[in-house]
Amino acid sequence: MDIQENLKYTKEHEWVRIEDDNIAIIGITDFAQSELGEIVYVEVDTIGESLSKDEVFGTIEAVKTTSELFLPLTGKIIEFNPQLDENDGDSPDLVNSDPYGEGWIIKLEIENTEEISDLLDATAYKELIS
Repeated sequence: MDIQENLKYTKEHEWVRIEDDNIAIIGITDFAQSELGEIVYVEVDTIGESLSKDEVFGTIEAVKTTSELFLPLTGKIIEFNPQLDENDGDSPDLVNSDPYGEGWIIKLEIENTEEISDLLDATAYKELIS
């Protein structure tokens, strides 16, 4: 199972990469995509909205099931990965093949940086899934 040391994680199996200027890139973990199976659709209809931590920002659909995506930090959703969008790239399978790279889901403008300390580090996430 690929768990990257430079990322933060949630108990809902999402990863967070903090970029400059309070921007976070968010996706689902390698563990989550392997549990879901083949990803066939990702929907994010909250672009431009400000949401609170733990609110649903979208859904991810696999052959087996559909799961809600929960926001790991309070903020404004500023971008949905165009490669995943059915109207643009229509390649939701990138979440399976490259969950920490090309398969990222959203970019978020962080409104409360104090919440970052609530996220799990790689060691804590490894313990969660083992």
